[in-house]
Amino acid sequence: MLLTLDLNDARPLHEQVAAAIRRAIGEGRYAQGDRLPPARDLAAALGINPNTVLRAMRELRDEGLLEFRRGRGVSVAARADARTLLRERARELLDEAQRYGYGREDLIAILEELA
Repeated sequence: MLLTLDLNDARPLHEQVAAAIRRAIGEGRYAQGDRLPPARDLAAALGINPNTVLRAMRELRDEGLLEFRRGRGVSVAARADARTLLRERARELLDEAQRYGYGREDLIAILEELA
């Protein structure tokens, strides 16, 4: 799993990790039943604390995307629907727009220009 974190992103790290895993599931890189790497391995690859990865995974478990099985690790419970994936990307776009000084209405106007 190739996850990357944006150190300039104002969101907490666990939210960034959850978003990256959610995106990987939504894009089909992980299918229902696939096992994810252990939290410790993901944390080491990302250079963050394993508890941060576990917090993200618990959030995704609560959303119904991941399933924790004792002795079997963490696996994908369901595929993220398109709406969930689009909401996540829209949230990221809004955060990016705010970093450049644009508000919600500005972003809506830009999107309407594209339609």
